[in-house]
Amino acid sequence: MKLVRFQVDGRESQGVLSGNEVRELEGDFFGQLDVVKRSYAIDSIKLLAPCIPTKIVAVGLNYRDHALELGFPIPENPIIFLKPPTSIIGPGDTIVVPAMSKRVDYEAELGVVIKDRVRNVSARQASGHILGYTCANDVTARDLQKQDGQWTRAKSFDTFCPVGPWIETDLDPRDLLVEAYLNNGRKQSSRTSQFIFPIDHVVSFISRIMTLNPGDLVITGTPSGIGPMEPGDEIEVRIEGVGSLKNIVSAD
Repeated sequence: MKLVRFQVDGRESQGVLSGNEVRELEGDFFGQLDVVKRSYAIDSIKLLAPCIPTKIVAVGLNYRDHALELGFPIPENPIIFLKPPTSIIGPGDTIVVPAMSKRVDYEAELGVVIKDRVRNVSARQASGHILGYTCANDVTARDLQKQDGQWTRAKSFDTFCPVGPWIETDLDPRDLLVEAYLNNGRKQSSRTSQFIFPIDHVVSFISRIMTLNPGDLVITGTPSGIGPMEPGDEIEVRIEGVGSLKNIVSAD
């Protein structure tokens, strides 16, 4: 099932995508959902970011090849950091390159949307707390990351977390193809089977540090092949079984 947030007639709503039709829902994704009789053609609405998280928890260096690409040792535990909810944008929205950065990179990632309140769960329990999966782009000001020696400023600018186009609930995430295309040229390609830390382990690890709330987003790391984007570029994240997330880049 593909869960979407969308804008129509000047209001925001949510629904289920079936083919090229979105059926509007009453309720929300984290409680009782009732299908409303009203439906819309997908090309008549604007898709929004599919979740509104209280926080975005990101995993760094979760592909072995990406750690080697950056010259970092393979971590013994997941390396996590936070991105602010204000960095979220949806499909088709614009990534804005900040004036203070000279290099802004794409990072294609599988996003995990949390279903309910999660605190101190085991890896075995973790999958029961996942609503579904989406495409994400952990946009990064690479020069500022190197300059600061930590990642907060480099990853926190407004528009630096495109997410979408929907949440896919019926998916086994253990071996999915994750790709990034810059102006239709493939730049990143790997599979989630190459994770250093599987998703269940990551969600459990995070839950032993902080409480995860319904709608929170966990982005699970990027493969090798990261690189810069320039104003006017189109960046696309494709994830097998989920879909395609496209965004245009512009200057501040």
